[in-house]
Amino acid sequence: MGEALQSVCPEWHLVERGWRQAGGLVEVGMPLRFFHIPSREPGPAQGELLSFLSQHRIVTIDRRFVEDAQNSFWALCVDYLETEMRGGPLHGAPGRAERKIDYKEVLSAEQFLKFAQLRELRKKLAERDGIPVYAVFSNEQLAAMVQRGVTSRAALREIEGIGEAKVERYADVFLGTMTGDNLPTASP
Repeated sequence: MGEALQSVCPEWHLVERGWRQAGGLVEVGMPLRFFHIPSREPGPAQGELLSFLSQHRIVTIDRRFVEDAQNSFWALCVDYLETEMRGGPLHGAPGRAERKIDYKEVLSAEQFLKFAQLRELRKKLAERDGIPVYAVFSNEQLAAMVQRGVTSRAALREIEGIGEAKVERYADVFLGTMTGDNLPTASP
């Protein structure tokens, strides 16, 4: 497979923890893993790729489709970080090495109701802005809002990962929902 990848993707040459591109060595400081996924029967190779992706923190994936009639395949180069996984596989987003949290168990019934309202509001704002929901606020940040009973911009800034830009963009509508001044289902 290595020779096939090199002939199709000549800039991919594994050199310990670097790779050659356009004749020069670029140190990337992270390991690379190569995959070859046949287009006709991808099952086993695709399973191996998915297993690898679920167990590592992925930085980038470079993929190329190689057309060769019956022998066409996907060639993938995966940059990943060598980190020990805690609590099982990742769930797709960067930084999610811990298991998924069941907020019904963590929050009181009243807190969970407010958490659900904030999640619904976050979903509407993300759809409006054309961004993923976690780009508005993460579940962890929403839970912190509820647990701390956040009612001010200053209190929002104290939550890890919430900076001035998010406070300026989303504080009024989220604080309104926290205090009951506006309905979470209303258009922001």
